Amino acid sequence: MVYLDNAATTFPKPPQVAAAMQNALRRYGANPGRSGHSLSLAAAEEVYRCREAAAAFFHAAGPECVAFPLNCTQALNMVLKGRLKPGDHAVVSCLEHNAVMRPLKALEARGVSWTAAQVVPNDHDATLDAFRKALRANTRLVVCTHASNVWGIRLPVERLAALCHEYGIPLAVDAAQSAGVLPIDLADSGITYLCAAGHKGLYGPMGTGLLVTAEGGSLSTVLEGGTGTASASLEQPSGMPERLESGTLNVPGIAGLRAGIEFVRQKGTERIFRHELSLLQHLYDRLQALPGVRLYTARPEERYQAPVLSFNVEGRQSEEIGAALDRQGFAVRAGLHCAPVAHAFFGTLETGAVRVSPSAFSNMNEITRFVLALMKIIRN
Repeated sequence: MVYLDNAATTFPKPPQVAAAMQNALRRYGANPGRSGHSLSLAAAEEVYRCREAAAAFFHAAGPECVAFPLNCTQALNMVLKGRLKPGDHAVVSCLEHNAVMRPLKALEARGVSWTAAQVVPNDHDATLDAFRKALRANTRLVVCTHASNVWGIRLPVERLAALCHEYGIPLAVDAAQSAGVLPIDLADSGITYLCAAGHKGLYGPMGTGLLVTAEGGSLSTVLEGGTGTASASLEQPSGMPERLESGTLNVPGIAGLRAGIEFVRQKGTERIFRHELSLLQHLYDRLQALPGVRLYTARPEERYQAPVLSFNVEGRQSEEIGAALDRQGFAVRAGLHCAPVAHAFFGTLETGAVRVSPSAFSNMNEITRFVLALMKIIRN
């Protein structure tokens, strides 16, 4: 099987990720922060090492800024529901994943309103202007994807952060599709809340996520419970990261995430990005020459695109093409990708789209074989 569904989760994982998880199960079996014995302390130290690695990777103020939710969706819920109150207004993009849109829909019942700013592909100035026009006097949060999980379209998050800073509004970035692939510098960009998946471009295991922020203590909590600290108090701790981490942490997963971050650091984010983008540029050129194939975005370019490409075959449902590719030995994702608003943007709500997303382990031979398989499917 040629795996080209890395926007859902990267596979395979680096060998060191599995080794780190196995080592954690053997050596760090105790509950971190819950006991004073050496096994518990060793587990806590392993968790802290991952906090340090993540903080350094994203240039956060310190390891205390790193919390470990189960996934990016949980991190986004923590920010949206922890920041927005009745009467507040939020601004999002028109390309958001349901991890943003469904919490916002739930918050409507509590008196929260929101506006979707129109993204203009390949025109960051127009996109920035659309966000500016969407701001209101009661706007309390701007949330946007760094890169669309369907179309790969990049948003100018650094410029959006500057815009938010101008108006005194925090910016939350959904980096599920960009962390480990696109450069993210919290110290330089001014992003307030970074929400990321550990199991995608960071090559960690599923069940790991990141919420990186220096302002976690100001969020209202959506989950309270044991943290191993201030146990005599019935109040949730106010300090990070304990405020956002109730219950036992996924120590083996966090150990694997640290190994994944180290893999990306050693290989280099820019090197991974250029490798994946070159594969998609080649794929784009080949698909553009195939009769009946519809491409929705411009040829992937570094400034405007993340390494994700979606297409359709005229007269065929995307799931039909995805199933045919599966029979030919290729794993891609077809359908709506949990992002109906992004599909509405390009008019593909009825058909969905076939998404191809390579990884650091993908190669040009696989892309060539993919095109040949698709040609065969179209002919038949």
